[in-house]
Amino acid sequence: MGNYLLRRLIVAVPSLLGISLILFVLLALAPGDPFGELATNPNVPPEVREALRVKFGMNDPILLRYVRWLIAMMHGDWGFSFASRVNVDTLILQRIPTTLYVVGTAQILALAVALPVGVLAARRPYSIFDQIANTFAFIGFSLPTFFTGLLLILIFSVNLGWLPFVYRADLQATGWQWWWESIKQAIMPITVLGLYQAASYTRYVRSAVLDVIKLDYVTTARAKGLDERKVIVKHVVRNALIPVVTLVALQMPTVFGGAIVTEQIFRIPGIGSLLISAILANDTPVIMAVTFVFACLVVLFNLIADILYGWLDPRISFR
Repeated sequence: MGNYLLRRLIVAVPSLLGISLILFVLLALAPGDPFGELATNPNVPPEVREALRVKFGMNDPILLRYVRWLIAMMHGDWGFSFASRVNVDTLILQRIPTTLYVVGTAQILALAVALPVGVLAARRPYSIFDQIANTFAFIGFSLPTFFTGLLLILIFSVNLGWLPFVYRADLQATGWQWWWESIKQAIMPITVLGLYQAASYTRYVRSAVLDVIKLDYVTTARAKGLDERKVIVKHVVRNALIPVVTLVALQMPTVFGGAIVTEQIFRIPGIGSLLISAILANDTPVIMAVTFVFACLVVLFNLIADILYGWLDPRISFR
């Protein structure tokens, strides 16, 4: 296992280097300038703008700027935000806990709904329960998150007044009141993201269980007199989870990207809203850092998926 992890990490290094180089070149060639705001400000002399460009190396060749950025990043310096006037790593560390809380809880909700519903639907294919589950799965997968988010805001915030529609990271309450307010403001964004992912996962779980439940070893297990619950849980679900793990691992970075829309709707101060504000302000150091974090998430969750394969299927060996 240790050698396998080491090999995967060694392979991941050139992949991340290539991704970072492509991202840096694209951002450097993209239209817009972090100091474009200063150009429209008559109170800032041209020589001051030019001095700032020289200070941050904006006039240097792209390859030289990339090498400088890579060396600084390896030393823990992710750059300086031109818009927020603070270090990029400080900005990201401020936003990550909120995003992890919302996205992580949404994924737990999605799996808690998709796994039992998908398994029960596969055990009774084309039954009433299966048809209802498929109908709701298609509806949930077809509706975009911005539509369901606005719908929940209209129902539970505007009409009923039960839940706040603006997420606040600086709650003034303390003790149990703080926990209650924090949970209330997270209910709608977590529900929007969780149910959207649950609709997609349910279809895959149902399909994977249907493929496995017809295999000969499942019939043999039943013929040996094993309890039906043990057959489903130990012999069917465990092997059916392998393609589902692949799906979840590959979609996790997409979920972080998809949370951008949800964070904008509910004004959540997370990584997604940070990326949107950085794009609007042409804050290239922040854009580069956030997109590189997303690339690292892709590599990380692919590695986690490969490790889970070996736990789910003992026939898979790490060589």
